[in-house]
Amino acid sequence: MLPLFHSVALERQRCKGCTNCIKGCPTEAIRVRAGKAVILAEKCIDCGECIRTCPNHAKVAVADEMSCLKKFTKTIALPAPSLFGQFRGNSVSVEQICQAIKLAGFDEVFLVAEAADQISVATWLYAEEHRLRPLISSSCPAIVQLIQVRFSELIPNLIKLESPVEVAAKLAKEEVCRLYDLPPEEVGAVFLSPCAAKVTELKGPEGQPGAYVDAVIPINVVYPHLVRNLGQVIDPDLRITASFAGFSWARQGGEEEFMQDFVHVSVSGIHQALDVLADVEMGKFAGVDFLEVQACPGGCVGGPLTVVNATLAKTQLEGVLSRSRIRERPQEEDLHRIQRRYRKGLYHLTREIQPRPAMQLDEDLTQAARKMTVMERVGASLPGLDCGSCGSPSCAALAEDIAQGLATESDCIFKLKEGIQELAEELLVLIKQVPSSMPPETAAAMEGGVINHKTGDGSEGPCN
Repeated sequence: MLPLFHSVALERQRCKGCTNCIKGCPTEAIRVRAGKAVILAEKCIDCGECIRTCPNHAKVAVADEMSCLKKFTKTIALPAPSLFGQFRGNSVSVEQICQAIKLAGFDEVFLVAEAADQISVATWLYAEEHRLRPLISSSCPAIVQLIQVRFSELIPNLIKLESPVEVAAKLAKEEVCRLYDLPPEEVGAVFLSPCAAKVTELKGPEGQPGAYVDAVIPINVVYPHLVRNLGQVIDPDLRITASFAGFSWARQGGEEEFMQDFVHVSVSGIHQALDVLADVEMGKFAGVDFLEVQACPGGCVGGPLTVVNATLAKTQLEGVLSRSRIRERPQEEDLHRIQRRYRKGLYHLTREIQPRPAMQLDEDLTQAARKMTVMERVGASLPGLDCGSCGSPSCAALAEDIAQGLATESDCIFKLKEGIQELAEELLVLIKQVPSSMPPETAAAMEGGVINHKTGDGSEGPCN
């Protein structure tokens, strides 16, 4: 297996070892050891929940900076739909924001919302063809990773279609290469991302750029460059080809715009997603056709790399769209074109989604059984308070760490207190024991009080 690249990283000098992050991580991928947080790569899904909750800003996203634009002859900005909710809707339009993106240093802008329109139609066609229920959207990479790590039985339920940003990057690079007569390696497609999970998805397992997306810049990095360029004269040739349905992917429920013919459910927030996926695994969603699951509260507008509160961003997005020249849905000729592309397999995933066995104790079954026995024995002896003082997120996690040789029972403060109490009682017994070779009067003095270390006879001795 290729080494895992993770976009969520720890800045150790900022970490205070406060344990806030270990309690919120949905896959229990964080420990506190020697006063600093440690991220377990095999369990991390890059959801960014720790970035959101760390009061010391010790969790950061590893992504590209604006300086990466200098690497390419021509650059294409691929703004996520959620970017357009970061601005006051009563004062700017999509056209103005696109113009600001170009003034920030990009040569071209290709809206990911346009590709979202296409994937919306492709999802409807996919649901018509596949009988397995419920079908789960694969648009949120943190949810895909969560299913790989904790709910691998649900991998067949994932919709095997490319994400809108991959489709957007492919179409944009083909168009710009043709327009400027340039080879693909001289054209940089740069995604403006609301979340760390997208960075991981697009960078690939080894942290290298994918087939079409060459760089990923967080929205909170590009945002100041856009604000200073808002209000400039709009390029008259600028056309917005995405529809309201495509922009709706920025918020919870946006993917359902084209799924009205099916029984559909949407959920957002990583812990709510955990509950829903657990119920899906138990068969409680058998009557649902389509399930939209997003890790961030409110959808992508609530991403950890955005600037504005998710609720406000959703309202602002509606305002921005109302001031823009945008149609409600793709036009009829667009639908026919998307159907033709779908029939050719141009939207389908070319890679296989594999389980990530992060929860297994050992590859060797004998060792795994031995560790499970240790886990059960230790787990039964722990208090079950899940206080996190040991540096593990729960008593069950500590039991697993002990079985793996990564922690000891004395890391639990309650077990440590018990150990000290037992040791004190043993010392008390030892103190009361009298060697058989000792004279009777000395033994009696020992049983009655403390022997003077200078005289050895229980007397106080001369004053100094």
